[in-house]
Amino acid sequence: MFLEQGIKPENVFWKYLIGSVFIITTSFIGQIPFTLAVYFNYNGKDAFPTESDAALKMFEPNLTLFLVMISFAFAFAGVWFVVKYLHHQTLLSVTTSRKKIDWNRILFSFALWSFFSILSFLFVYYQSPDNFVWNFKLIPFLILVAIGSILIPIQTSTEEYVFRGYLMQGFANLAQNKWFPLLMTSLIFGSMHWFNPEVTKMGNIIMIYYIGTGLFLGVITLMDEGMELALGFHAANNLIGALLVTSDWSVFQTNSIFKDMSEPSAGFDVILPVVVVYPILLFIFSKKYNWTNWKERLTGKINVLQIPN
Repeated sequence: MFLEQGIKPENVFWKYLIGSVFIITTSFIGQIPFTLAVYFNYNGKDAFPTESDAALKMFEPNLTLFLVMISFAFAFAGVWFVVKYLHHQTLLSVTTSRKKIDWNRILFSFALWSFFSILSFLFVYYQSPDNFVWNFKLIPFLILVAIGSILIPIQTSTEEYVFRGYLMQGFANLAQNKWFPLLMTSLIFGSMHWFNPEVTKMGNIIMIYYIGTGLFLGVITLMDEGMELALGFHAANNLIGALLVTSDWSVFQTNSIFKDMSEPSAGFDVILPVVVVYPILLFIFSKKYNWTNWKERLTGKINVLQIPN
């Protein structure tokens, strides 16, 4: 019933297009503090930074993280506004089909992926310890923990509300089925990472990881009839990653524990999470939450006549 909660006669698809433009606009408004900081920090000698890479490296990493993450708080407010006033829904209705948000699901997913993330990092580290240097500084790291623990979940939750909540219900309104929203949100989610420096460094093959991650998050949302597992996974993925390791070629640098000094390359290790790790997670979730009827939940049609008023 998760997708069906957004199916209403008045929720025509063009409203989701307008809502998306509004959310993007609020995100741009949220970028004003970062833009002003770049402007006032500009020394007038070098060329004014027009590319994001140069702008992101102008400040101390914790300040950069804070300024970048602010825009997601504005975007989240935009999501709330369009859901409430454009679609006349509650935020709960684009979060879960349950009567209230299941925080135990969020915490379980967060803990499970944190465990997998730390384990996989340790494996990579002990395979090639020379590729990493100790980057830990107590005060900057504690500041990172404070900023990251608040703002990174806001960032990841905003993305989940946009893709696995708002847009997934929007495409369900358009197609009246479940496979189309799953496919479209996965492709759009992956495409949003196209301009990340990781793509430039590793090549287009890394898009398999981004799109595959979007597909995984969509599958667990549809199978579990809510976003809680996706919210926990996404928060763990970004927060643990920011705390554990940074590199000069990532989107932005952090005061993490380690720094990866290796030259990035994409191989089977990029595809491994999609074809091996994510199926293991699906198996764990399916056993814990007794998922059944996979075909109907992922590809079935939406019967509007069965939707309560």
